[in-house]
Amino acid sequence: MYVFLPSTVPALAAVLAERRVDGAAPTAFTADPAPGADTEEAEYEALHAAAEESLRLLGEAPDAPRRRVVLAAEVPDHLVEHTGRAGQDVARVSISGTVPYKKFKSAHVDDPDAEGDIAAAAADPASGAAEGHELMWYAVQELRHLVEEA
Repeated sequence: MYVFLPSTVPALAAVLAERRVDGAAPTAFTADPAPGADTEEAEYEALHAAAEESLRLLGEAPDAPRRRVVLAAEVPDHLVEHTGRAGQDVARVSISGTVPYKKFKSAHVDDPDAEGDIAAAAADPASGAAEGHELMWYAVQELRHLVEEA
């Protein structure tokens, strides 16, 4: 199952150092489209739900760079448990096992130019300050450089 895991830059650094995300991972999101719904649109909505959760994580991590981070991974279905809805075509899930680094497919991260707006949104999620920013796609090979840069 393709899942989106909300994160922060420091948490991403820990994932890279440990080469995994251990079980009891934070809430993750997956596309769960209704019959006939657009799967690609549902995946985009799942990514957006994970970005909102990343913003919440930033609110709890005042020293973290003000950039939302979402990791995309392919996780075996038996490790994923649906825990609720996060939108019409998005399921909130938990992961019961370790997600090894080799299962990560990409990361989606705010551009450094967005840090001011992301800081404002982390301080006040109702402000809508993050809404004008799309997350940038990064290949797994680029993640170490991304952490070093941040």
